[in-house]
Amino acid sequence: MLHLVQQPTKPIKHPLHVALAHGQSEILEAQRLRYRVFAEEMGARLQTKIPGVDRDYYDPFCEHLIVRDEATGRIVGTYRILSPEAARRAGSYYSETEFNLDRLKNFRDSTVEIGRSCIDPDYRTGGTIALLWSGLMRYMLQNRHEYLIGCASIGMADGGHAAAGIYSHLKAHMAPLEYRVFPNCPLPLDRIAGNLDAEVPPLIKGYLRAGAYVCGDPAWDPDFNTADLLMLLPMSQISARYARHFVDRQAA
Repeated sequence: MLHLVQQPTKPIKHPLHVALAHGQSEILEAQRLRYRVFAEEMGARLQTKIPGVDRDYYDPFCEHLIVRDEATGRIVGTYRILSPEAARRAGSYYSETEFNLDRLKNFRDSTVEIGRSCIDPDYRTGGTIALLWSGLMRYMLQNRHEYLIGCASIGMADGGHAAAGIYSHLKAHMAPLEYRVFPNCPLPLDRIAGNLDAEVPPLIKGYLRAGAYVCGDPAWDPDFNTADLLMLLPMSQISARYARHFVDRQAA
């Protein structure tokens, strides 16, 4: 699940730093940020046993990428990362709760899944997003993983009309047939007007600029009330210039 809620924000003057979380205290702080964004801001129904903390079955298997404000010490952005080895230990990818990934099984051993992305409302700028991506690209290159997957979410407060309209504009970016996935709970596109001229979310735009594919029809996630698209980014699709832009980025 890849979520970035867009809101106006003031320019960020503090230095930010991206790194993998070290220790349970940093992971817990990231999970508290996720709860504030997903449950309190977006109204998601989270399956969590700890009040104020977004934690699910996959969290113990994941590494957690964090962006920290060096002036205040606060964690202001996060992604969680499920490596191929960790996915084997978990028994599946999170994406498999929403999609049939059988057509991707031939490269599971080199596929990393990302999800649960969120940014504090006061830090929602292109610079913070780019810093998270720099951490992801560095992780992928250092560990020599070849594919990146994740569920990119589109809000459905309007009943799904914007999601259907956005999806209709993304068909030029559809994956080859051998990379197609199939939603377990499909969004009923035949019953939703798909002619709404809605803006593609910045996160999905970023995926597409990097060379990612949309792997098929959207799934409906009732807990988050979102339409989710499975995105696939083969690292071979990324240009050297694009990779350098993110890998060389140290702060925002």
